[in-house]
Formats: sequence, structure tokens, C-alpha cells
Amino acid sequence: MADTSKRTDLTAFDREALDFHSKPTPGKLALQPTKPMGTQRDLSLAYSPGVAVPVKEIAADPDTAYDYTSKGNMVAVVSNGTAILGLGNLGAMASKPVMEGKAVLFKRFADIDAFDIEVDYTDPDQFVECVAGFGNSFGGINLEDIRSPECFEIEQRLRERLDIPVFHDDQHGTAIIAAAGLINACELTGKKLKDLNVVLVGAGAAGLSVIELLQSMGVDKDKTIVVDIDGVVYEGREGLHPRLASQAVKTKLRTLEEVVKGADCLIGLSAAGVVTADMVKSMAKKPIIFAMANPEPEIRPEVVREIRPDAIMATGRSDFPNQVNNVLGFPYIFRGALDVRARTINEEMKIACARALAELAREDVPDEVAAAYKKGRMKFGPDYIIPTPFDPRLISHIPPYVARAAVESGVARIEAREDEEYRQSLARRADPTAGLQQRVSAAIRAEPKTIVFAEGEAPSVIRAAHAFQSQGLGKAILVAREEIAKANMRELGVPEDSLEICNARLSDHNYDYAQFLYKRLQRKGYLKRDVQRLVNTNRNVFSACMVKMGQADGMVTGVTRHTNMVMDDIRLVLDAVPGGRIVGINAAISRGRNLLIGDVLETEFPSSEELADIAIEMAATARRFGLTPRVAFLSYSSFGNPPGERTEKMSGAVRLLDQRGVDFEYEGEMAADVALDPDHHDLYPFSRLTEPANVLVMPAVHSASIATRLLKAAGAATVIGPILVGLEASVQVARLGARVSDIVNLAGLAAYDPSRSAL
Repeated sequence: MADTSKRTDLTAFDREALDFHSKPTPGKLALQPTKPMGTQRDLSLAYSPGVAVPVKEIAADPDTAYDYTSKGNMVAVVSNGTAILGLGNLGAMASKPVMEGKAVLFKRFADIDAFDIEVDYTDPDQFVECVAGFGNSFGGINLEDIRSPECFEIEQRLRERLDIPVFHDDQHGTAIIAAAGLINACELTGKKLKDLNVVLVGAGAAGLSVIELLQSMGVDKDKTIVVDIDGVVYEGREGLHPRLASQAVKTKLRTLEEVVKGADCLIGLSAAGVVTADMVKSMAKKPIIFAMANPEPEIRPEVVREIRPDAIMATGRSDFPNQVNNVLGFPYIFRGALDVRARTINEEMKIACARALAELAREDVPDEVAAAYKKGRMKFGPDYIIPTPFDPRLISHIPPYVARAAVESGVARIEAREDEEYRQSLARRADPTAGLQQRVSAAIRAEPKTIVFAEGEAPSVIRAAHAFQSQGLGKAILVAREEIAKANMRELGVPEDSLEICNARLSDHNYDYAQFLYKRLQRKGYLKRDVQRLVNTNRNVFSACMVKMGQADGMVTGVTRHTNMVMDDIRLVLDAVPGGRIVGINAAISRGRNLLIGDVLETEFPSSEELADIAIEMAATARRFGLTPRVAFLSYSSFGNPPGERTEKMSGAVRLLDQRGVDFEYEGEMAADVALDPDHHDLYPFSRLTEPANVLVMPAVHSASIATRLLKAAGAATVIGPILVGLEASVQVARLGARVSDIVNLAGLAAYDPSRSAL
């Protein structure tokens, strides 16, 4: 494994990115079998001799490969590395991390298995021959990061050679999302596509595909002017490649400044700053401006807002309204195409995707989407013309439009299912909490908070604090001795002046904290000098005082001490919310199963009354994370069988909830496999759970901890937590020796405050 510890050219973020990609296993993808492989019988069916049977079927009818292999849910993400992100031509192998990342997005957003293939050919002929040779093994090909203009030729030739969808996302993904935004911008401004005077700035692969898709949707080609780095693309201009030449117009105008006057729509896919305020001023009434250069747009939204408040603006950035983000398109257009075994992705399917996205943006926004951005109620309007990537409806809303368009245009091998049945099957693919951290990140970026990192001298904590702050998640404060923290920062490559450091002993607030804590603890056996010593030397106590007294919004700790010791420190300063209960919850996230498990921190052997309280707190947390709570009280028995003294407290908690009249589903006592079985009503028709449980209340801390650690260690789930809820202030406690990414995640939760916020 590469040793980067002695390299001085790496920032803290660089090291974190390298660690993320290398530990504990290199890369971001792995292969898992979909069939059991535990017995000799399994192996004989999976390979020889059983495999010979589907081989013969496919030889007789190649289309049956969709029935007997994974072809129908598999996409190849292919690149030659000639245009990697904004880094240029760095070669095929250098593109592999990006292609793996694209494959992860396919899986995350549309449950499509995708594999990256890096082709070490820059010559289009060689590249096409290579991909054509293996292409039909897959259900589709996603071309990525191939330089222009070769990308146009490569895509077209592969579309002609292969009997599956071939889709260059750098071109068409941006085009689809931009088209959706333009549909809605026209709706709001009262303009029609056919009447728009459109200027395109930037004539690369994405820019030309945007303008071509818009023209196929009704934008008048004669009212469209393309401007590239050399100026206006006009008839007679020399050196134009065929794709660009097809957009040449007869005009005497030669500069962007000239053609933008009176334009209704300006689409930018070029470079930062190429559009000026004077240009925007010269545009028509209610101008539509899509400045999509990344990372810095052609003109910033605040500049446009100042000079043209009547404008509708979109960018490629997540920190501005109306982000044109490809992840809104490619997972779902491939999902729809694969589900009808389409032979290609045609204009009709792209237009259907754009119109579906536009329609979704006009619908009422779910609470979990609206709350994620903390900017008031999100609704269709100038600042919301494109859905957000975290909208859980995308997976069930977009693919049916695409699939129907494929069938109606004659490129589907099979008919689409009835819309409602299909939408339900798509919704079952959705993973409502797999994007938990992304949604939390979006929420806290909209309202940044100050988080104190109690163990500020630990290298992992310093790296996490720097990552938290540099990612725009909020302000980080290290509680530490300056000389030690700064020495470690130098060693880690973190700029010494990038983080605020607070020395507890030297803090201006030291006296106030000691006075507060002495008043709180003086009748609990603490002398004044004891309290002063705690404030001076116990970083958890000092940090908790910072949060209690308003010098920070939240706190993260636990990396260097055991959790029970940390909780003892915190309870010296903070209490539970009045009428509430402190609970530790683990979120276990896996494909098709998203569980909240608790209590994992606080109450070692809870009584029936305590279990009922824990269930109420966990159900409220589930709702804050966008889940509809279905609570199961777990035991080794189900509904009295086998009987036992230890199950009584679980069934007693159910009786208590009956008396309290809570507004969520709950049931128990029941075994874990029964609680998670969608067909458990066959044996237990009286069960009150309408679907499998997603909130699991465990009989003791040790069983909760064992369960989640088993899930995590066996690779069956990603575990986020423990998430601490119920305290009067926002505190999150990491596990001893937690990784940097875990600390950052918990710092984000501390900023979000799951006891009071809602996604």
C-alpha cells in the first residue's frame, strides 16, 4: 500500500481522500453474489454442470441473456481518461477513481450494478473496436470523460454497432437537466420555447448537446447563436468540426457582448467570469440565465440578483438555487431504459426524462426535502425550477416516463408494466436513509453552526475538524493546548491558522464556566476547587460548558476515551430535555433495509417504563430522518413463545404504549427475524405492523451493541452512530478510536441536532 505519511505536498483533505479510497479495502466497488453459494448443490447449479442449461437457452435466443444473467441490470462505465473532470488528459488508469465513483452513483440512486472499464486507447477507431467487442455483455454503456470532439464520433459509432443504450453523460446528462429547468423557467416567465432567443456560451460536448436537445423540443434553430472561445459560430467561419458547423448561423455579429443584447436565454458551459453585469443588463425582460461552469459560474447569482431581480438563474453548484446536477438524470434514464430492455436511448426518452423532472419540480415538495435545505417551505418558483438530488420521489417518478417513451418510440424489447405497479417496484428499490449524511450536509450548509471538537490535540480529530470546516459544514473549534495542536497540524499538513484553538485554562470564559458548574454541583459533593479543576483539565466538561453557555452550537467527543466515561463527564454539565430521555441510536443502512437500533449508550437494562420512553424517543428521531416509524420490541421470543421471565418487560412496554395512545405503529415482544419479515402476518395475522419494522428497541445496551457491531463487521450494513438524542444541548459521542470520516459525520449530526431538527 502506498505510504503517503512523509509526503509534504498533501493537504489534510488530500490525505483524507487518499485514505478514503485506500482503507480498509482499496477502491469503492466490490462484487457480491446474488445466489446462495454455501453448498455443493449451490455450486453445481451456479457453475458446472448447471450453468450449461442457460448457456444453451441463450445460444438459441440471445435476448434470453436478460432472463438468465445480470445483463439487464448492469451498465459499463467506460472512459479513456482524455477529459477527466476538469483535470484534462491524464490517461485511462487515472480515470479509474472517477469511473468507480460514477458506478457508485448508479447503485446509490437507481440500484443499477455498474462496473468501470478504462480503455487505454485515445484513437477513436481503436476505442470503438474495443468497446464494441465487449459492449453487448452489458445492458447499457455510459461513456464518461472523453474529450471533444472525439466523444461525438465515438458515441455515434458505438450506437450504430451495439444493440444496447450508449449514453455519453457529459453531453446528454447536462442537456436533460438544463432542458427540465428551461421548461419551468418558461412556465414562470410566460415565454414559449419556440419564441426564445437563445445564446449558448461554450461549444463543448455538453453545450452542443444542450442546444441540440432544446432544438428538438421546439427552440428555433434560427434564433439560436453559439459562442465559443473564438467568438460567434457563424456561417463561413473556418476550422469548425461538423457538429459545431451544424450550429453556424448567418450573422454579422462576432462577440458575446453583441449577441447577448435582447436575448431571452443565456446558457453557459464555458468558464468563470465570461459573462459580465453589463451583458446581463442588456438582456430581454425576465431573462433566463443558466451559468453552469464549474466550480465557478460564468456570472455569480448574487451579481445577477442585484442587477436583474427579474431573472431566473441556475448554476452547476449545490450552494446556489437550481443546481443543474447530472445525478438527477443518468441513473433514472438508465433505470427506465433497462427495465424495458431498450436498444438505445433516443431523443424521445431524453425529452421524456426532462419533462418528468420539470413536472416533479411543480409538485408539492415533501417535508424531508424541504427541511433538508432549511430555507423555508420550498415550492415551485424562480428559486426552485429543478428538483433536488435528495428528493426520494425521483426513483419512482422519472423511470416510468423514460420506459413509456422507449416503448412508444419502438426501441424497447418488452412492454412497460402498468405505471402504478412499476412505480411501487421502483420505490422498493429506494434507500431512504442511504443519503442520510448527504441530506444532513445539505441542511447544515444552509445554516452553518459552530462545533467544538473536545479532543483537539488528537491527529484524527484535527483532520476531522479541518474537513468539517473546509467542506463548508460549519465552524470548528479545537479544545487543546495551542503548542501541541499546532505541532500536530504542521505534521498533518493542516494550515496552522485554519482552525480556532481554545485552551480551557486560558479561556476568557473559564471563570463563568466554573461559577455555573459550582452552582450546579455544590450540593452533589463537589468543592469549588474540584469544579475549577474540572473546567481547567477536563476537555469534555469544558466543551459541554461551551455548548451550554452558548459559545458553540454543538460538540463532538469520544475518540480518546471510553463512551461511559465520556457520558459521565457530559452529565456533569447537561441534563436530558425536560420530560425526555437520553438515548443512543445506531442507524444501520443496507440495501433494502434501513434500521434504527437502540438504546446503545445510556440505559443498560431498561425497565418496561424505560423501554416505552426509548421507543417514543426513537420514533420521533425516525420521523426527523424522514422515516415513518414502525417500532418492534425485540426479544428471543415472539408473542409469548417460548415463554420466559425476561420477555415480560418487552410485552409490558407494549401495554404501556397502549395506555399512552402514541401515534406510531409498534409491536412486540417479537424475535428479530419476525420483526423484519414482510410476511410475518402469515403466522401472526394480529400483528399491528403493516410493514417490516424499521425501529428496533433492544432489551439491553449489550444486545443493541452486539447487533449493530455484527451487522457492521459482517459487511451487511453501514452503521452511522451512535447518534445521541434527548440531551438539552447537541452532543455526539464517537467510538473510541473512530475514523476521521466517522468523526466528521458525527460533527455534522451535532450541527444538525437530531433531537430538534427534521429532514
